[in-house]
Formats: sequence, C-alpha cells, structure tokens
Amino acid sequence: MSEIIDLSQEIYEGMPVYKDLPQVKMTVHNSHEEWNGIQNPPVKTPAVHKLELGEHTGTHVDAINHMAIEHTGKSIDTMPLSMFFTSGICLDFSHKGLQELIGPHEIEEACHTAKVNIQEGDTVLLYTDHYRKHFNTANWPKGPGITVSCARFLGERKIAAFGVETMSPGVPGVSNKEVHYVCGALNFTHYENLINLHALIGRGRFRFIGLPLKIRGGTGSPVRAVAVFED
Repeated sequence: MSEIIDLSQEIYEGMPVYKDLPQVKMTVHNSHEEWNGIQNPPVKTPAVHKLELGEHTGTHVDAINHMAIEHTGKSIDTMPLSMFFTSGICLDFSHKGLQELIGPHEIEEACHTAKVNIQEGDTVLLYTDHYRKHFNTANWPKGPGITVSCARFLGERKIAAFGVETMSPGVPGVSNKEVHYVCGALNFTHYENLINLHALIGRGRFRFIGLPLKIRGGTGSPVRAVAVFED
C-alpha cells in the first residue's frame, strides 16, 4: 500500500496569517437543529460553516500573477495541473536559525548529502524545522528563507515549484520580494506553510500533490499538500 504523509496545516479561526493578509473567520451558517426545525436549541451542531479567508491562508501555493504586476492574467486557474502533481524531493536545512538564508551552494550540498538530484519538473521541499520549533510564537514570522540567487538556481533547473515551512519563501525585507520576482520571471512557483517535512528526510523521491482550488482569476489557493511513497 501507498504511504501518504499530510504536509498541510489546519485552517481555523485565529490561526497565524502573513502580515496584513485576511484573518480567518469561521461561523456556523446552518445547523442541524435549524434544518430539523428545533426552536431555540441549547447548542448548534454545524451542518454548514461559513468561511472567510484569503487565498494565501495556511498551506498554499502562489499563482504566477501574484509574483509581480507584469504577470496579470497568469492566475491560479490558468496554471497547468501538472505543476501541482510532480515528483518531489526534500532537503535538510534544519540547522538553519531564525532569518538565516539558504544559498545555491547549500542546495547542492544538501542534494549530495541526500543522494538526490534536482530534475526538471520537480517540487523541491526545504525542511528547516521552523514549524515545530516556532509555530504560533513571536518567532514564527522570522523563519529562514532562500536568497535571490538560490531562487534563480532552482528556477534555471526548470522545477515546477519549491516549498517551505515558513510564511514566506525568502526573508521579508531581505530577499522575499525579489524571490517572488524570480519565480514570476522563470515561470515556477512555491508553496508556503508546509508541515511534517521531517518525515520526508532521508527517504529519497516521492510523489508530491498540492492541487489548488480552481479560483477564477485567483492569485493563489490553499492546498491539501501530501507526499506519497509507493511500495
């Protein structure tokens, strides 16, 4: 049987979101008591929730039109599904501290250590253990990130995407905006807020799946990201 590892955060009201992005709001829109005609029930059992959230909530993928103004029209619903259903590898950067940068030579060293190569069309996941160490703490927004040259290094290998545990692929105020620019220019993307990457280390290749919602004109989408190991 296949082993499926969940790489996705829960979505819930009050969860951390990036800077000024929309906060998650979740209310009971319809209850079973309402549907069953029960008047003034002491509790409401959810039958339908109403969700209010941004496209870039929790574990999500960015669309190309999110990267820069010149990519208007390259929305999430226009991106090929093959970008979200790929072969994957996970590299170990758990030694990285808060706001430390990952450079291209370090990607090469991590590949050598893991005995894997980056192939065209891959999704490359970067394990920093930031989620387990700092989620929902004051240090959560201060995670490691990649350099601009690292983003270019990855994009030039024609990967589909890379993924991080943090709320941004680069370090905000240092490399984050420019990393987005590189992704747009080289037409690849990234996932943010991944979890359980420790469970992938040392295991070689896997099937990565991170299908987005088909949001018309969307600049990104929450995903249920998983890694699948076949027997």
